Amino acid sequence: MSSEPILDHLTVFVRGLTVQAAIGIHDHEHGRTQPLILDVELDLTPHHVDRLADTYNYEAVRAAAAALVQEGHIGLVETFAERLARSLMTDDRVRSVRVKVAKPEALAGAEAAGCSVTLSR
Repeated sequence: MSSEPILDHLTVFVRGLTVQAAIGIHDHEHGRTQPLILDVELDLTPHHVDRLADTYNYEAVRAAAAALVQEGHIGLVETFAERLARSLMTDDRVRSVRVKVAKPEALAGAEAAGCSVTLSR
């Protein structure tokens, strides 16, 4: 007896997306932008995918990050990460999202500092 395998997990990801953001709480961070490096994973409701419309378009992740940057200065990377995650969760196919934000200029001597958040339904 042969059974057809079922798709039980579908994840779309974008790694290493760099955006220039007005971010930070310190005086020297106001009035300028800094790079943020984003890693995003979207766990989707598992389903067969044949067309781009059947899945989450990577460009939508970039567009959501760009829209958030356009809103203006944000104090904390944690705030940026949560806002980005919430905006990505507006698509009903997304069951959970993980957003990691690295701020390379945040800590002298470190490659980067930052945070990650996970939201789920």
